[in-house]
Amino acid sequence: MTEDQKDKVEKKGLIKKLKESVDDKEEQLAILSTFVRLGILIWSGAILTLAYVELPPALQVPKQDLDPTFIASVFTGVLATFGVQAGKKAANGNGGGGGGISKQDMERLIEAAAQTAPTQTIRVEQAPVKIVSAKDDTDS
Repeated sequence: MTEDQKDKVEKKGLIKKLKESVDDKEEQLAILSTFVRLGILIWSGAILTLAYVELPPALQVPKQDLDPTFIASVFTGVLATFGVQAGKKAANGNGGGGGGISKQDMERLIEAAAQTAPTQTIRVEQAPVKIVSAKDDTDS
């Protein structure tokens, strides 16, 4: 191989190599979209890290005072495109709503609350419910 041929082979960039190795345009776009999503994932992860970590003064990076809510939603959204779910699953396996609290746990919480505070707990088990006030005998 001559010098010119070696230079031509070495000057091929990542995009050029990608085009040559994958002939189908849809596959090329899929690979490119994966690289873009990885870039956004790395960027949002770095911003989130800067929001929560205080770097040493020797690095001369100022403290980042920002609300990380938007960046966290971008981060979890990109993770979801890769099939990663950042939410917690219920430990007891019921997987539904209610924050993972079982019926027995809820009954224990209601009982504990009834013993510690002078409150009234109304538990609705089946709809429809009609709430009507009773006449007070002292209102004459």
